[in-house]
Amino acid sequence: MSLTVASSPGRVAALEAPPPSLWEGLVGILGRDLRLALRRRADTLTALMFFVMVVSLFPLGVGPEPALLKSMAPGVLWVAALLASVLSLARLFSDDHADGTLEQLLLSAHPLGWLVLGKVAAHWLCSGLLLALISPLLSLQFGLPAASAAVLFLSLLLGTPVLSLIGAVGAALTVGLRGAGLLASLLTLPLYIPVLVFGAGAVEAQQAGLGVAAHFSLLGAMLLLSLVGAPLVAAAALRISME
Repeated sequence: MSLTVASSPGRVAALEAPPPSLWEGLVGILGRDLRLALRRRADTLTALMFFVMVVSLFPLGVGPEPALLKSMAPGVLWVAALLASVLSLARLFSDDHADGTLEQLLLSAHPLGWLVLGKVAAHWLCSGLLLALISPLLSLQFGLPAASAAVLFLSLLLGTPVLSLIGAVGAALTVGLRGAGLLASLLTLPLYIPVLVFGAGAVEAQQAGLGVAAHFSLLGAMLLLSLVGAPLVAAAALRISME
């Protein structure tokens, strides 16, 4: 006596379908987080408006002296971008932890560090990239020439991904804790100092007529190091936090 199991063609195709590749997994988590960000546009706009308001308050507070504004512009814009990036880090993993998505990511067939990289990329696209794009416009309040504004834009373009990557480690270490946003800020702010120094220093070097290649090289090296190490450290921190 033999038994015959009937199955539909669609079910057979589903069973025979290969697992998604690493690239498909990265694109999938990136697209998911971008769709969620579009649904919660208020979070993105909050960080952007914070950046605009902080930068705009300094010219009102220190007065209209052109030389003073030009000298303080790099530091002000970089500190404001750093704080705005920290402000948007609080929900990097907290929402996924609350709805159970984070547990599914831990059980995924893809390396957790690879998925974390996709989440960090989505965070940067919704925060750091927007801050870099709007920075040349805000630099007009400080009377920065076009060349200095271009260097500022490029330095933010190189430096803000490092802020997101380092911030992901702090967010992973504090996920599920009360006051996680404040704790993550306290953990990551000291690690942001080299990025701040070389990012603002590139603009100051350009204003002084010096070369900016060294500053960009150091920012690029920090970016490469963060791309390799931060997702792995954040993944390990998430596993510890979820135990």
